Amino acid sequence: MNNIYLYILVMAAVTFAIRALPLTLIRRPIKSRFLRSFLFYVPYVTLAVMTFPDILHTTNSVWSGLLALVAGIALAWSGQGLFVVAVSSCLAVFLSELFL
Repeated sequence: MNNIYLYILVMAAVTFAIRALPLTLIRRPIKSRFLRSFLFYVPYVTLAVMTFPDILHTTNSVWSGLLALVAGIALAWSGQGLFVVAVSSCLAVFLSELFL
């Protein structure tokens, strides 16, 4: 049971280091185009990595999740808004679970 305090301390130190070290070590603006573009896409990639497995595995079958993903990507690619994409994806899951 004493190890739990050590685990919490290590997690706190790592979390603090990840957030505090860039603020203290990087004082000048970043001039590298590669590094700036890399840092620009980090939040999007993180969101995609966290969301994508849940899209496929939350439903009863992987196929209904895949159908919703394809429908959502197609509608988003065609310029539809977030509400239309979300409702259409939910409708695709509902109908595929109902009929398949």
